Amino acid sequence: MHRRITAPGALAAASLLLAIPASAASFSPGAPGIGDPYYPYYGNGGYDVSHYDLRLQYQPKTDELQGTATILARTTQDLSSFDLDFLLDVSEVRVNGAKAAFSTSGQHELVITPKTPLPKGTPITVVVRYSGVPSTKSAYGFNAWHRTPDGAVAADEPEAAWWWFPSNDHPSDKATYDVSVAVPDGTQAISNGTLQSTGSKLGWTRYTWRQNKPQATYLATLAIGKFDITTSTSDGGVPVVNAYSKDLGDNDGAARASVERTGEIVDWLSGYFGPYPFSTAGGYVPNTTTGYALETQTRVYYSPKQFANGANTSVVVHELAHQWYGDDVSLKGWKDIWINEGFARYAQWLWSEHEGEGTTQELADYVYTSHPADDAFWTVKPGDPGPDDQFDIAVYDRGALAIQALRNEIGDDAFFRILKGWPQEHAYGNASVADFQRYAEQVSGKPLASLFDTWLFQPSKPAAPAARAASLAKADRAVAQPKSWKKIEATNDIHDTHDTHDTHAR
Repeated sequence: MHRRITAPGALAAASLLLAIPASAASFSPGAPGIGDPYYPYYGNGGYDVSHYDLRLQYQPKTDELQGTATILARTTQDLSSFDLDFLLDVSEVRVNGAKAAFSTSGQHELVITPKTPLPKGTPITVVVRYSGVPSTKSAYGFNAWHRTPDGAVAADEPEAAWWWFPSNDHPSDKATYDVSVAVPDGTQAISNGTLQSTGSKLGWTRYTWRQNKPQATYLATLAIGKFDITTSTSDGGVPVVNAYSKDLGDNDGAARASVERTGEIVDWLSGYFGPYPFSTAGGYVPNTTTGYALETQTRVYYSPKQFANGANTSVVVHELAHQWYGDDVSLKGWKDIWINEGFARYAQWLWSEHEGEGTTQELADYVYTSHPADDAFWTVKPGDPGPDDQFDIAVYDRGALAIQALRNEIGDDAFFRILKGWPQEHAYGNASVADFQRYAEQVSGKPLASLFDTWLFQPSKPAAPAARAASLAKADRAVAQPKSWKKIEATNDIHDTHDTHDTHAR
């Protein structure tokens, strides 16, 4: 709180100034948003997180969650106070061991005022004790905590953390994680990374998971319920942990027939994208009513609805491709979503070719000719679609079309060097569409500004490349639908999270 002090006379004013340390004037609150124009109040300013340690206890019967979050961070400015993104009820906050004042603000801000201001560059340890019933909390009219018959799931984009841990909720602030969860005996808790330990005491079993590589907050996941857990190791040496709710009913077989191919698909994708970037892989299929999949890091979330029409390896390919494009290299801002979704969709096209069900060029031609010039599809700009169209189908299909156009422009040799080199160039970091363009130009030795502008940023249908224009013009009326199209399409219109999002899978 700022109080205005009026001191009589110049001498009193001078003595007042002498009493205040010269540096005090520079301390100010951290911004309540990290500066992303799509989501102005997501993330926070003033600090950078390096690690989250979450010690939780959850009761499935009542949906009660208790937790202590220990957050390791470093200040990036002189801070008088700072925010965390969070919705549950907080009972105590400590900063560097001392009790701190706290209050709530806006839709999802926890405002923390440490006992003493924090100079720029100070390492800080923030401890937040909290509890609550996540399913009763909402922000902006939605809830991203999904109850199941035997527990709950946290998996959503662009936000899910607020319902289960306090955080700096923006992909640009990645951190490592330890997640330790106690649940009643007979129930399991699943999270990202590697299972470090389990132990049972007085009717509760504690599961401790570790994510040892930097991870964006929306890619942190928590699943609690009764699961059948399978473990294996891929030919390439990647440990795989998958989990299936025990009450998936008719979708159980198709889910397993898809997700159990994770190790094979990780190895296959490694041939295009380079070594798998994490210590473990896998996925889980809880008994939820949601319709989408999400690339939660190392442990992909799949809805049972993905498998309602049988096995679907295409969606597994899409989400595993994100482990390189989206998880290892994360977007700098939400406008850079094309780097996530365009490349995950293109991986599905590569898988189609691998399966003999349509080449990438056949799929590109089909997408191109399926949408006439006056189709609204072409008004969405994949390189900066805007928050309302962030998950529009054009970001996926036009996004993949742009990648095929790049491939045709620079040739296969440079193209596949880019596909493999990009995840290593920005390993465990963040990058933008502009960064990708620069990298593509560097590797290919070609100027690509015009191509990127045409395919990613113009709200109109690009002209067909000259070499293909004649054949496409003839085929405009009837390009054959590739065999894989229905499988790829099945990963589209199944995104039903909440009103602020479009209806497409991620």
